[in-house]
Amino acid sequence: MKKENMVSVPFMILGIVFCVCLIASNLLETKLIMLGPIVVTGGLLVFPISYIINDCIAEVWGFRKARLIIWLGFLMNFFVVSVGKLAVAIPGAPFWEGEEHFNFIFGLAPRIAMASFMAFLVGSFINAYIMSKMKVAYQGKNFSLRAVVSTIGGETADSFIFFPLAFGGLMPFQEMISLVFVQIFLKTFYEIIILPVTIRVVNYIKQVEGTDVYDENVSYKFWKIRDL
Repeated sequence: MKKENMVSVPFMILGIVFCVCLIASNLLETKLIMLGPIVVTGGLLVFPISYIINDCIAEVWGFRKARLIIWLGFLMNFFVVSVGKLAVAIPGAPFWEGEEHFNFIFGLAPRIAMASFMAFLVGSFINAYIMSKMKVAYQGKNFSLRAVVSTIGGETADSFIFFPLAFGGLMPFQEMISLVFVQIFLKTFYEIIILPVTIRVVNYIKQVEGTDVYDENVSYKFWKIRDL
């Protein structure tokens, strides 16, 4: 195997955390929580972490590795949702009293599941694309600016795809648009708050790995998974 096709321990750890955050966010989406006067889904607690990891991977290892992680996260999320749907379809034991609660958590409506999958793929690839392009344009400088701009781009695409597909026709249009912008703002604010930690993690990995990839001759076709 070519050396550039191998993955390191830091990359593996980030990949695992990325997948766990995606799966956890899907499960947490079933609960609405209050942040002051604002109602948001529980997924907001962990989903932005996936974009922060996306930024780290795109910054250190480049778009190719970010593309690999995005597809891996998608497949793991799809697997958990599919197995959950299968478990819901199988009759529970007669003495078991948790069926209603289990079905509420894992019986994700197909419409919401598809909206979630599509929004994640588009938003994540836009985030990685912007991060990659801006790194080359800024010659590796202004990481904070690039991280925030790429998050805004990715989260905007994610929210504008997910909410209309998942809730279009089920809630007033104005309320849905308001929810979209609240999600974009809060997730971007999350990114800004945690930026000092992100910067330290990125600098540490670059130092340990001795890697700082610039995507000057890379294909941005999202389906080219084998191009590592």
